[in-house]
Amino acid sequence: MKCSDIALLNEKETRGGFGEGIYEIGQENEQVVVLTADLAGSLKLGPFIKAFPNRFVQVGIAEANMIGIAAGMTIGGKIPYTTTFANFSTGRVYDQIRQSVAYSEKNVKICASHAGLTLGEDGATHQILEDIGLMKMLPGMTVIVPCDFNQTKAATKAIAAYEGPVYLRFGRPKWANFTKEDGSDFVIGKAQQLSEGTDVSIFACGHMVWKAIEAGKILEARGISVEVINIHTIKPLDTEAILKSIQKTKCAVTVEEHNVIGGLGDSVAQVAAKHCPIPIEYIGVNDSFGESGKPLELLIKFGLDTPFIVAAAEKAISRK
Repeated sequence: MKCSDIALLNEKETRGGFGEGIYEIGQENEQVVVLTADLAGSLKLGPFIKAFPNRFVQVGIAEANMIGIAAGMTIGGKIPYTTTFANFSTGRVYDQIRQSVAYSEKNVKICASHAGLTLGEDGATHQILEDIGLMKMLPGMTVIVPCDFNQTKAATKAIAAYEGPVYLRFGRPKWANFTKEDGSDFVIGKAQQLSEGTDVSIFACGHMVWKAIEAGKILEARGISVEVINIHTIKPLDTEAILKSIQKTKCAVTVEEHNVIGGLGDSVAQVAAKHCPIPIEYIGVNDSFGESGKPLELLIKFGLDTPFIVAAAEKAISRK
């Protein structure tokens, strides 16, 4: 399988995949309940609210209370999904998540939309770029960053049966949708290999997986054999898949819509440093806040667009 073989199905919002997923899992599992902090529309909760009004709680602009209520609900066997923007899902309520959810080992699903630079015009105050790092450092917290609409839907449904706290991160804009519609290619904790190659490994998560595929197509046209792997589960990390790839290619690029400090890149580098030291190039935001702008223009300004991935791959290969 090559990057050139991967077809774009359509473009859809990853948050729309969450909306469809939560509605479907609500039909399948009556223990699923949804809480929101005044953002039902933004999280596409309309169908769930209409079908299950007694399993929906509108907390209002009180995110800390939402986390506490969700933690309490688990005691009675409920499976609460909390919903708000990624910035408010983590930075605003980190103490409550740490104490009431992670430390207490509560089965809360923290669902965070509008993550990263592609939030766009809302600007730096809302474009959290530190949340993956914050959440992966919490003991027992599972961190999932699906790449498109179909995978977000699959992940939303899968975490209901996954015991323990989960952080599910997704985005706002319409984005390339290319994974299987039935979600059968998504398994929590198992990386998804999208192409096979021998010259360079590209590890990506979230929206940046499609950018990695685009870069892979360009590199393939230049005669470079590229292995693109979707690390949708940042924690627990699929170290076996990472090692299998880098032991073959002997160099890597990591690509994430997040600060290069503390995110996917650091996780991959830790595995490599311990087991198989190789040249690694990082694509991500270089220790700064975001700013207001159109999503694609911001990716260009901050060095996350396709040409930057291509250049990073060629540099990693040259460092072997």
